[in-house]
Amino acid sequence: MSDEKVLEAIRELLPAIRERARTVDEKGRIPAATIRELTEAGVFRMLQPVRYGGLEGDPVTFYRAVRQIAGACGSTGWVTAVLGVHPWQLALFPDRAQREVWGNGPDVLLASSYAPIGRLTPVEGGYEFSGHWGFSSGCEFADWALLGGLVVGAEGRPVDFMTVLVPRADYEIRRVWDSMGLRGTASDDIVVERAFVPAHRAMRNYDQARLRAPGCKVNTGPLYRMPFGTIFTTTVATAVLGAVEGCYRSYVEAMRDRIRLSLGGGRFVEDQFSQVAVARAASEIDAAVLQTERNVREMYEHAKAGAAIPMELRLRARRDQVRATERAIEAIDILFKTAGGNSLRRGNVIERAWRDAHAGSVHVANDAERALAMYGRGAFGLKIEDNLL
Repeated sequence: MSDEKVLEAIRELLPAIRERARTVDEKGRIPAATIRELTEAGVFRMLQPVRYGGLEGDPVTFYRAVRQIAGACGSTGWVTAVLGVHPWQLALFPDRAQREVWGNGPDVLLASSYAPIGRLTPVEGGYEFSGHWGFSSGCEFADWALLGGLVVGAEGRPVDFMTVLVPRADYEIRRVWDSMGLRGTASDDIVVERAFVPAHRAMRNYDQARLRAPGCKVNTGPLYRMPFGTIFTTTVATAVLGAVEGCYRSYVEAMRDRIRLSLGGGRFVEDQFSQVAVARAASEIDAAVLQTERNVREMYEHAKAGAAIPMELRLRARRDQVRATERAIEAIDILFKTAGGNSLRRGNVIERAWRDAHAGSVHVANDAERALAMYGRGAFGLKIEDNLL
């Protein structure tokens, strides 16, 4: 299997995913059959190490796969993005942790919730771990979870920030998800109560951010010499962008035959204001795609050459990633407004994409003000410390 073969397999699945989209939104759940089909297509192994049955492919191709799926169903695209990026992060953990997950097969899925809510208390051989996390997209399909936690020292103060790998037997899923957008992602809560976490299943975020993760000793390919602050945040932005990109295509197709019943009547496509609106939306989408792909491609080329990734490039990638989300929102708002009353009907493609895009835009990775200020600090030569860089 290759990256291109995965894209071909995805294209065959898109009509069925598109057909299920309204039901996914209404029921708040993606059918298990969809996840099974995407697993068989290989999409969840695109960023997984070859040594554990993955493709270890080009991240740009993975993002294109996500955009295609999100274009058919925003919730399915979001869950595909999140579950699909986790094998990349697991590859950064010590090899013992990787073997525990993939030792019996390559198609194990992992969920996540990265907020440092968990409390890690050092004990012999590892940590005692407790916490209650929200927003774990697609967690019902996963056998493991990647959870954020703070190591608590003797005085009860945080001394380190970790990402912890926890098996399904050690956590509870609480079905609480009821949102205005991305309804089908089932981003439910995860609860851990005093679970033992061996030391090899805990990774320091500091080491990950500085490209010194323990898994890099065994997974030596360029894919694993790229920063989490680019790979993960671009994944989240790409899901939003894909939903809007798919909506744009549906919008243009639907509006070709529309006849206005107001504003003097006439064909929608012959109205100059409508033509300008389409041009603006298309330009925002294109700019977002071109910038994000350019940055990830340049970063990947640095990694393949064994060269250090410049801080200027990491900052630019975050700048353009949050701007990609902003541009996607600008585009969907244009489409929503110019579609008129048709946008308001529940279940309409434009209405659903508008809700999904706006819901995805509030993810912490899409916090534009924070990321843009970080870029500005770098441009002015000021010190920057951020785990999402």
